[in-house]
Amino acid sequence: MSRLSYETAETLVYDPVAANRTATRSLLYTIGFRRIETVSTLSDLHECMKRRPPDLVLCEAQGVEADLCKMIQDLRQGATGYNPFVVIIVTAWENSGALVTSVINSGADDLLLRPFSTTVLGARILSHVERRKSFVITTDYVGPDRNKEPGKRSNVQLFQPPNSLKLKVKEPMTSEEATQKLGVMLKSAREMLNTEKLRRDAFQVCILWRLLQDNPPGTQRFDVDLGKLRELTRSVMQRSADTEYQPAVEHCEAVMGAVEGLELNVDRNASMHLLGHAALSLNQLFTPEKSSTDHLAEIDSTVAAIRARDEQALAC
Repeated sequence: MSRLSYETAETLVYDPVAANRTATRSLLYTIGFRRIETVSTLSDLHECMKRRPPDLVLCEAQGVEADLCKMIQDLRQGATGYNPFVVIIVTAWENSGALVTSVINSGADDLLLRPFSTTVLGARILSHVERRKSFVITTDYVGPDRNKEPGKRSNVQLFQPPNSLKLKVKEPMTSEEATQKLGVMLKSAREMLNTEKLRRDAFQVCILWRLLQDNPPGTQRFDVDLGKLRELTRSVMQRSADTEYQPAVEHCEAVMGAVEGLELNVDRNASMHLLGHAALSLNQLFTPEKSSTDHLAEIDSTVAAIRARDEQALAC
């Protein structure tokens, strides 16, 4: 670790307990960090990350687990205007299964149990400099690849996220040079994130269309899937606006029209027909390299897997 220089790396520490903030700051200083900012509320954490994105974030989960994980998830999804790829270590006093699951699903890089020593913290940070996990992008998750069986991985694309922490501690350059280089890396990575999210979400719109066909209006599953479809379509519209995918907005508007018809129970057959046509057109727009036959085959395969999983769950 002596060959690395953490002096120019910017670190943000969130912890509602003053004594813990001070302790964490002291450990980071001992490791070699000098640009350390501490905050005591989630709103301050959010504002600091917007104002000047750090290279490393340590955030305490106790008492705000759900809100913190939602904030991290939104960050990773690119819903906010700052760096979605910052290294994030969540700290906690309890190692509950629910907490571990929430942190994993949020897209955080790591979960570190308190109390921890300088050696342990330093080793964890070093691992995210030297061996940070590749990221995956799906409809529901953007973050480190958690797959422990690479041979069984699906067609989920892996990519190496920009790592400003690594950039600053391993490469001899000024802060201005690092900022400029990171800006170029972030622009490319953000474009890739946005494109892949649109591909994934458009495919999910098709899946929800098919699942809605399986359940009559008024059932809980129908209402849940219709709500997911509405929110997902809004997200696609927002991501597509003012990009090369602007034509997707028209297909999304058609999907929203069909959703409204289904919510009002106005001519279900016509609404489902409109929904199917718009969903398939949206999917084709984002994956033009595939034929309509290939699209339908992939949709059928995914829906069949979902049905089989649901039937198995009912049997248990």
